[in-house]
Amino acid sequence: MDASKERLHQDVERLTTIQPARNYRNMEALDAAADYIRSEFEQLDCEVTEQPFKVDGRTYRNIIAFFRGSHSKERVVVGAHYDVCGDQPGADDNASGVAGLLETARLLHAQKPTLQQDLELVAYCLEEPPYFASEDMGSAVHAKSLHEQQVKVKCMVCYEMIGYFSDEPNSQKFPDPQLAKHYPSTGNFIVVVGKTGQEKYTEHVRDLMRQHTSDAVHSVNLSAGFGLVGLSDHRNYWTYGIDAVMINDSSFLRNPHYHQTSDTIDTLDFDRMAAVVQGVYAAIIRL
Repeated sequence: MDASKERLHQDVERLTTIQPARNYRNMEALDAAADYIRSEFEQLDCEVTEQPFKVDGRTYRNIIAFFRGSHSKERVVVGAHYDVCGDQPGADDNASGVAGLLETARLLHAQKPTLQQDLELVAYCLEEPPYFASEDMGSAVHAKSLHEQQVKVKCMVCYEMIGYFSDEPNSQKFPDPQLAKHYPSTGNFIVVVGKTGQEKYTEHVRDLMRQHTSDAVHSVNLSAGFGLVGLSDHRNYWTYGIDAVMINDSSFLRNPHYHQTSDTIDTLDFDRMAAVVQGVYAAIIRL
């Protein structure tokens, strides 16, 4: 079984049709998204749990699927956030990432690879403002809990915006002209994004993906505060010295619908999304 564009489409459609928008104010919408993710995980051969946490008097939920490895006491974390910024459908940001997470879980269930490490798949809440870059992010809560439990985390992979591609010339923008010299100007590739100092891990994920996907895969390592390098849930694992990367279509550097009401399902390329997930799946079972 390979990654399915039909299942990815079904997941994105389900999440983007939740009303009102699944932002931090709309608890009913967030609960509907969390319940959908949990119900999809519960159909699979894994342990499903929730991690509730309180912020400003409201209880939010991380949804976790745990696949046990056979030999190692180490853990690999794969995550994606299911909340949106404002009143948008959030197809690329970040229903695409959640769909990728769910499809990764389905591939683990169907293919039953021999896992050297435990695999923990986490759907986070509260990645978006006003809680971004705070200790109230769902991923910050999760990373801290692993640290407090003294879980040995080998590495982390974050699905963040994996659905927008363009074959138009000069559709790819860059935050720095020097970067533009090293990457394509057409936005039809996926990027493994890491911070300076973790080049070996970032390039390892990139190389594993390249071996198992039809998509073009590039990697970049820059300082944590530069551009979009730290703009998702992987940042919270860096706090504890964990190698963590983001799988990203370059976000606002390519997608004109970023944080707009036009971030709709019809703007996504599900063939390429499926290829991205296929590559990530192949990478995480070999890390």
